[in-house]
Amino acid sequence: MSQRLPPLNALKAFEAAARHLSVKKAALELNVTPAAVSHQVRSLEEYLNVELFHRHNRALTLTDAASACLPKLREGFDALAQAVERLRVHHKGGMLTVSAAPSFSARWLMPRLHRFIADHHEVDVRLSARMRRVSVDGKGDVAERATLETWLDDSDVAIIYGRGHYPELDVHRLLPLTVTPICGPQAMSGEHPLLHPEDLKHYMLLHDDTGESYDGESFWDLWLEAAGVELVDAQRGARFSHASLAFEAARDAVGVVASMPELASEDIAAGRLFTPFPLRVPLTSAYYLVSQPQAKNRPAVAAFCDWLIAEAAKDAAKDAAKDAAIVASN
Repeated sequence: MSQRLPPLNALKAFEAAARHLSVKKAALELNVTPAAVSHQVRSLEEYLNVELFHRHNRALTLTDAASACLPKLREGFDALAQAVERLRVHHKGGMLTVSAAPSFSARWLMPRLHRFIADHHEVDVRLSARMRRVSVDGKGDVAERATLETWLDDSDVAIIYGRGHYPELDVHRLLPLTVTPICGPQAMSGEHPLLHPEDLKHYMLLHDDTGESYDGESFWDLWLEAAGVELVDAQRGARFSHASLAFEAARDAVGVVASMPELASEDIAAGRLFTPFPLRVPLTSAYYLVSQPQAKNRPAVAAFCDWLIAEAAKDAAKDAAKDAAIVASN
């Protein structure tokens, strides 16, 4: 059973008077008379049967009871203000908040986001790059769900790397993922060009730890096993917590990374990164677009989700065309 609260106007009057330690300044802020503020404060004291101020000739000081409750009261007013702001932007425009994995945000979403913004000037996009929780007890689905609940507490939509088992949420498999070696242009020529998978023994292996952190599987182990390569030590090399960091190292000729080419498509198209071998091993995990079921009632959220799905579909079509061209050339 919920507790009965004092009148909101009385609480507002007390909070303003306590903040200013002045009835007159509180009245100016609330656009009422000083007498009205004094009346509201006294009515609150009567309601609570607690004295809130020590009243002196020309000054107010807080009682111990008032000092104890004031921080929580301010938190409550802040929460109310945030709630009202959410109601205010619940229309075609307003703020659209997106939580997404860091590498996805930097490597895939950011190079495309300008297109959505150009077509939807009425929407202010706030992108928050956030880390997914790592499972420490083997219950990956539990960690994913906990992450999503945290992200969706203050976001309209979330884009998460995972398995997609999110009951009671609106879920769309946005970006299927594969793994393949990715390198800078230096590794495509020179003394040991990457012509065959066995040539990897001449290079430092760079590790994108996404697979091990979230799925318990090394991307290098996954790809080397599928390629039938045995003479390359998959345990050696530098490790990176984000794919984007590993891509930067590959571009700088530090080594070769086994990671997701879907996240490196811009650099691959520009010739800054290369995929030397045609074999791409599918991952069980993918990037999922997730929201609360009612979120798409906001036109801004629905527009963003539709746009994002269309962008991912374009990438899938390009990849399919490339695969068909490779098959035709062999």
